[in-house]
Amino acid sequence: MPIYEYRCGSCGQVSSFFTRSIGTPLEAICSHCDSPDMQQRMSSFSMGKTTRSVHDSYPSAAGSASSDYYSDPRNIGRHLEAGFERYGMEMPKGVRDTIEAAREGDLPKGLDA
Repeated sequence: MPIYEYRCGSCGQVSSFFTRSIGTPLEAICSHCDSPDMQQRMSSFSMGKTTRSVHDSYPSAAGSASSDYYSDPRNIGRHLEAGFERYGMEMPKGVRDTIEAAREGDLPKGLDA
């Protein structure tokens, strides 16, 4: 079901309208002041991803197109490091130590069984 957003020319508020399909005629009336002076605006949207598409895109996003990306121990924790960096946060020492140990071949407790 498409959702259309309109901004009212009278009061400036945004109203959303649900329709059954793209071809359904729509008379946009402001839900705040009942004015018909409405301008359609660009709405945000989302796009679903499959698990496969996420996995297929990750190696290239990490800077490597190699199919061996996940078997290379130097890449352990890269996604986590990138997340901390993206949000400007310092990685806790315990997390840093665990990643470094895993890169050296020492699995975290509980995974070494």
